[in-house]
Amino acid sequence: MKLEEKFEDIGSLVGRSEPYLAEMHQANGKPRANGKAESYLKPEANGQNNGLSKSLNTYTWQEIQKHNQETDQWLVINRKVYNVTKWAKIHPGGHRVLSHYAGEDATDAFTAMHLDQDLVKLYLKPLLIGELAPGEPSLERNKNPQLVEDFQKLRRTLEDMNMFDSNLGFFFLHLAQILILEVLAWLILYHFGSGWTVTIFISFLLTVSQAQSSFLQHDIGHLSLFKKSKWNHLMHKFVMCHLKGLSTRWWNYRHFQHHVKPNIYPKDPDIDMGPLFLLGDVQPIKYGKKKIKYINYEKQHLYFYMVGLPLLMPVYFNLQSMQVMYLRKYWWDIAWVSTFYLRYFITFGPFYGIFGTVLLIYFVKFLESPWIAYVTQMSHIPMKMSKEENRDWLSTQVLATCNIEQSFFNDWFTGHLNFQIEHHLFPTMPRHNYHKVAPFVKSLCAKHGLQYVNKPMLKAFGDIARALKKSAALWMDAYYE
Repeated sequence: MKLEEKFEDIGSLVGRSEPYLAEMHQANGKPRANGKAESYLKPEANGQNNGLSKSLNTYTWQEIQKHNQETDQWLVINRKVYNVTKWAKIHPGGHRVLSHYAGEDATDAFTAMHLDQDLVKLYLKPLLIGELAPGEPSLERNKNPQLVEDFQKLRRTLEDMNMFDSNLGFFFLHLAQILILEVLAWLILYHFGSGWTVTIFISFLLTVSQAQSSFLQHDIGHLSLFKKSKWNHLMHKFVMCHLKGLSTRWWNYRHFQHHVKPNIYPKDPDIDMGPLFLLGDVQPIKYGKKKIKYINYEKQHLYFYMVGLPLLMPVYFNLQSMQVMYLRKYWWDIAWVSTFYLRYFITFGPFYGIFGTVLLIYFVKFLESPWIAYVTQMSHIPMKMSKEENRDWLSTQVLATCNIEQSFFNDWFTGHLNFQIEHHLFPTMPRHNYHKVAPFVKSLCAKHGLQYVNKPMLKAFGDIARALKKSAALWMDAYYE
């Protein structure tokens, strides 16, 4: 839910909001019979209201939870009720992250996913339709208010400790290693020629550069580098589009869904891998009972090594990025991604020609793919997967993620995503602070009986295959019963 992103690209929110807000009200300013909205005045340019109506409508959770459809979306933030149905269509983070929280309290998700809270709250004002009734709890009744209060207190403590402040020197050195590897690969090629030995060697250098670029773009995409969103957006274009040749908007749209509802089927696109892989407990049983067998799922753990690892980057991610850019007409992304290919043709074309350069690009992506696949999947595939259970933010993230033991190599190899729990709880936090906040998170989990999983990296790699075999067994039981 990135409301602060690219407001300059979508125009004035207030200006766009007025027409559809007016449609939801009667001329006398009172809500319609369906209770969908309440009248209020337009915010001033400086963000101040001329004045809200004297009293906001009040709603019960029972009423709010009815508005959980794509065509009718309400959500609650800090006890205020917002109708985001039409705003979802122009939401910079994509419409689905809003629909995933329709009918629910989204306070912690909203706080976690936005960099400048004060700025974003200005843009929420036109969407305000009421508040929770005085007798209603601040959360749905199935959630633990003490757990939520403790987590929010922890976040405030970490903010006071400046854990959300970025060390620009750290990220400068990270970018420097990427650029040095790129330049070094070209210099080696220039001095020693394009023989097979040299080509293999520079391919490994470029693979390291590409993998580390993946981790850096991930940081910047979560707005954890600069204090101003616009500088994060610009830098994200440079790293993701120019250095990696992938679309930032495709990545944001997909990745933010994963963050707000990790391992929740079907809301998390990262676990919807059918028909090739069946994950968790729900999907295999569903396919088995319906007698669906696109492939031999009994051997899906082997397909992961033969197909999933080598083809994630060069085929799945690359083609999906291109498809989304073209179909949704992301012209700026297309222009930026074009500079990636142009750079490779200029620097490596004289040695390999156009066709040879294309082969080099995709060979590097092929080498990078297992690295990224292992890092991104080892913290999620072995963890709990379920349909929507409407849990609180802390429980949602901790149950769906696990950490990998810390070491200098593990930090570098995973881009600090060995601290996946801390990253999911605080997406905008710079990664160099994860190890500092981990003890606080672990203590909070212990207090509330949540299992804080931390394992060796090699065990985490193996757990992927073991989880796939477990899901396959569930499918077989349902299919052959």
